[in-house]
Amino acid sequence: MPDYTILLDALEVQMGLGIHPHEQAPQRVVLHVAMTCRYDAAPEDRIDAVVDYDFLRREIHALATSRHFALQEVLCDAVAALALRDARVREVRVRSMKLDVYPDARIGCEITRRRD
Repeated sequence: MPDYTILLDALEVQMGLGIHPHEQAPQRVVLHVAMTCRYDAAPEDRIDAVVDYDFLRREIHALATSRHFALQEVLCDAVAALALRDARVREVRVRSMKLDVYPDARIGCEITRRRD
């Protein structure tokens, strides 16, 4: 069966993220998630036949308000773990970008996790 890439792109959340004193208040963070999914058969035209990104979006919003993250690496790992809860997700790529740290650049991290 072919793989399908499900994208949750440019999800903007307000969250505590960073180690600097000015980052203790919530700031804008954009998350990009790409999930490579494999199904036993070609999916039928029903949402229960595929990985539903509504779940991931909802869980990311909950994660963003659950605590302060010091490191983007830890945030990306947490988002990847959420995506990998569904056994049909074979690989997930997560990128986070802090939008407002510098006036001339965005600061980010990207990870890839694969199911063994």
